[in-house]
Amino acid sequence: MVKAIQIGLGHWGFSWSKDVIPNVPTVEMVGYVDTNPEATERVQTELGIDPKLCFHSLEDAAHHTDATLAVCTLRTEAHYPVVKRCLELGYNVLVEKPFTTTIAQGKELVALAKAQGKVLMVSQNYRHQPAPIAAADLIAEGKFGALNLVSIDFRRHGPSQGYRYWDMPDPLLADMSIHHFDLMRFVLGDEPVRLSCRTWNPPGSPFRFDPSGVATIEFSKGTVVSYRASWMNSGPVTPWAGEWVMDGAEGQIAWSSRDHFRDKAGPDVLSLLPLDGKAEKVKLTPVKFADRMGTLNAMAKVLDTGEVPRGFSSGADNLGSLALVQGTILSASRGGDWVDMKEIMG
Repeated sequence: MVKAIQIGLGHWGFSWSKDVIPNVPTVEMVGYVDTNPEATERVQTELGIDPKLCFHSLEDAAHHTDATLAVCTLRTEAHYPVVKRCLELGYNVLVEKPFTTTIAQGKELVALAKAQGKVLMVSQNYRHQPAPIAAADLIAEGKFGALNLVSIDFRRHGPSQGYRYWDMPDPLLADMSIHHFDLMRFVLGDEPVRLSCRTWNPPGSPFRFDPSGVATIEFSKGTVVSYRASWMNSGPVTPWAGEWVMDGAEGQIAWSSRDHFRDKAGPDVLSLLPLDGKAEKVKLTPVKFADRMGTLNAMAKVLDTGEVPRGFSSGADNLGSLALVQGTILSASRGGDWVDMKEIMG
């Protein structure tokens, strides 16, 4: 059993408190932290959390609890200072994505975790779903031969679908695309070498910064990813993980994941389309601890047993996904010029 505190009880943090943490039995909550009294009051009144477990500062929680894990569910700009302080105080840390806003900050936190002998994990929850796990297995075993082109589409219409953060910098690339970028690395089992990206803000958009973009990303084994995504698309919505078509020498693997829209939720799907055969829908293996529950369960397993489960995204590993965010933002700022990933990673 891992004793934990949660830091950040706002909109998304409350969802962790309500929908995620209670469903991972290997985690015992001993503290909830937020500087806003209304946030701590909400978890008390709506979730029945004991007021004695609520704190308005990390230092206070550290003094009054015996937790070994800090679950950081704050807004992105708060990740770096809070995670840094958690590591300094001796906590292992599970933090929401993106875990920092710069590669330099990310490297600093990775180095600090190593120096402290602590585990730093980033919650890349899209890894913990049936379709991307199955797709990664198929790619690893060489199904349909070497990959040529991977096409990914993500479509949502923020104004009519409850989007909230109109003033967020890089609302597509930093907030949403990091999921897709991380899945590229996870599913392909490969790392990017260079990329080109363009972003824009369509007429009539309520976003302050660009919510739409396209990118071409080249990976080290020769696979090229064509990525198209938008928070301002009026067409049919895609699942949150996007619609993927992976083209190999002898056929295609098509899949989608996290098909949640408003009150409806559909299953992950994956189909095989051989070059000279009939399409086949693959039966996917259910994931016991899916999505965010999967990341929390993975962290608890590492701390309990020392075993690193599949889908675990350490801070060090996640630098690769963060680099794709930073690389696409840089390329877009240069009008779509090609960016070498070595420039981003330093």
